[in-house]
Amino acid sequence: MTRRTKNPVGRSALLAAVLICAFGGWSYTQARGDDTLSYAKARDAALADGRRHLARLNSLDGSDAGSVRTGLSAWLDSSTGPLHEQLRRTRGTDAGELTKSGVTARGKVTDAALTALDERTGTAALIATVDVEVTPRTGQGGTQRKRFEASLARTGDGWKVKALTAIPVGGGA
Repeated sequence: MTRRTKNPVGRSALLAAVLICAFGGWSYTQARGDDTLSYAKARDAALADGRRHLARLNSLDGSDAGSVRTGLSAWLDSSTGPLHEQLRRTRGTDAGELTKSGVTARGKVTDAALTALDERTGTAALIATVDVEVTPRTGQGGTQRKRFEASLARTGDGWKVKALTAIPVGGGA
């Protein structure tokens, strides 16, 4: 016959473990349905997509006609709405001018932040600083620092740039 001993420390530890697991499960289910978590995910997605597309819109390999066409297609893939229509409309002229110039540019977003996000309408506003390394076909290249304000729109393929405005870098007064 087995004799059961009472171990208050063991029972207390077991009870504490069960309570901790129950609280963890409850916390997890609360967080999963939390609107702030959903908003944070939408914010992070809009910011990441906006950064990626803004860098792409400031990059182009002008070394040959094929590279220019590929770059202009990437610009169209990064845009939507009025900006997309403008890029589509001027694509032929842009391709000729960019191929003739031979300039290559590589944009890198150095800092960006969302200034607005409306999940309901699928719109966001982004401000960003972009360093653009410019390499002309001949002569000396350099890096230009640019600032932009972008309107983003949520599409079936994620967030894309709907409008893009250059913000002038402040000069002396």
